[in-house]
Amino acid sequence: MNPDLRRLQPYPFEKLRALLADTRPVDKPHIALSIGEPKHATPAFVVDTLKHNLGSLSNYPLTRGLPELRQAVAGWLQRRFAIPRPIDPESEVLPVNGTREALFALAQAVVDRSRSPLVISPNPFYQIYEGAALLAGAQPHYLPCSAQTGYLPDFDAVANEVWERCQLIYVCSPGNPTGAVMSEGDWQRLIELAERHDFIIAADECYSEIYFDEGAPPAGLLQAAAAMGHDDFRRCVVFHSLSKRSNAPGLRSGFVAGDRILLERFLRYRTYHGCAMPLPAQHASIAAWNDEAHVRHNRDLYRAKFETVLEILQPVLDVQRPDAGFYLWARVPDRDDEAFARGLFEQQHLTVLPGSYLSREVDGLNPGAGHVRMALVASPEECAEAARRIRSFIEAL
Repeated sequence: MNPDLRRLQPYPFEKLRALLADTRPVDKPHIALSIGEPKHATPAFVVDTLKHNLGSLSNYPLTRGLPELRQAVAGWLQRRFAIPRPIDPESEVLPVNGTREALFALAQAVVDRSRSPLVISPNPFYQIYEGAALLAGAQPHYLPCSAQTGYLPDFDAVANEVWERCQLIYVCSPGNPTGAVMSEGDWQRLIELAERHDFIIAADECYSEIYFDEGAPPAGLLQAAAAMGHDDFRRCVVFHSLSKRSNAPGLRSGFVAGDRILLERFLRYRTYHGCAMPLPAQHASIAAWNDEAHVRHNRDLYRAKFETVLEILQPVLDVQRPDAGFYLWARVPDRDDEAFARGLFEQQHLTVLPGSYLSREVDGLNPGAGHVRMALVASPEECAEAARRIRSFIEAL
């Protein structure tokens, strides 16, 4: 067996199951705010397109995907991020089976384990970043994201020797779990560091289409690169998905875009990896990337849920609306996130995720401790009921 498998930690949801294993919750319908799985309906036209193309199951798909899909993605990227030059669908876009598998696979393709590599990630973080680093033979290095840093990594606080060993950095904006958003200037600072120290930036932007101000969408890595004249996107790759944008997590459809030289090599890796997207999913994805009306409607639903839930919770809980995304990152009473999650499950039959499960302790500090993550993915009615239960639980403490 690969000895690096022993270095993997249990996934956050495994820890949550263990925490709640011996509990007996009250007799109420269960509400899950623990998993970021969108519950809004997948758009009917996407489902219909998938059904209409089921006949293509008799054909092998190509790893690089249909030209029409790459063109749809390239057009969406250029429109969404106001990139002044056309994105080349032949060399700068690669379809993937959801961002999770591609984020993992990138580290396996680009890390040179012979050079004592570091892979940097925010802390708290999406655990795939850590697992990808470990199985690529790298050492993870965590950048704390706390209220003191605006829940974003402080790149200027990183020592030069760390940057010199860094081969890959994962950045999530809007962030999971905090919802913090990198500015264009933040991205450009990171690009300058990547140029100076020769590392790759993997920008996980899968929450980029869930935001609150229609006039101020979150900035992206390629947008920032183009604005500073870095329009070959060297060392820059972005990851996007239809899971959150189009409420289609089961479609397993996303893409990687950016540095054409890097994507050429990543395509070679993926050809051996055997991860081509099925053709019906590709056709459904084309329809989804070419439509914005359903995405605006999706944002309207989240906006209304945040307003309702925060009106109920803010009088009793230290919680604010995030910059973007669909998570609430709340500070809990007494800073014991495990006790809070366990008590909430027992007394209200509601699950949230302890923040310490999404972080690692570094120098005696776990930046996720004392927080819980709440995913407002359920129906508006369920989210409102969840907020009332949480408030009742807190008021009874």
